[in-house]
Amino acid sequence: MIRGLRTAIYPVDDLEKAKAWYGAVLGIQPYFDQPFYVGFNVEGFELGLDPEVANLARGANVVAYWGVDHAKESYSRLLALGARERTAVQDVGEGIRVATVFDPFGNVFGIIENPHFKLAASSAAEQEVPVR
Repeated sequence: MIRGLRTAIYPVDDLEKAKAWYGAVLGIQPYFDQPFYVGFNVEGFELGLDPEVANLARGANVVAYWGVDHAKESYSRLLALGARERTAVQDVGEGIRVATVFDPFGNVFGIIENPHFKLAASSAAEQEVPVR
């Protein structure tokens, strides 16, 4: 049974620069920091950085959308930190707003503001619980 997002891994060709950039974006330091992988704990979900980029086409793969409280402000902050615009903030209906940027390493990084979902306090790392 699929129990929800656990880890999104981004390939990066400069692990130290990527660690610094994502540290600034997330406002935290990695909990796992090795030359072969860096992992950030983002409120119970993992954002990983993988320096193994050989034979990899970036930017056209699956997009993970990371929850934010305010899409427009978060999008502006990502651009100010050096991301490049991919898709501007869009209202996709029922108050849900999404946007994507290219991180400085060529990966697509998505954000989503969704007022209909929040993490349950008792199982925040286990699942998203719809709230209506």
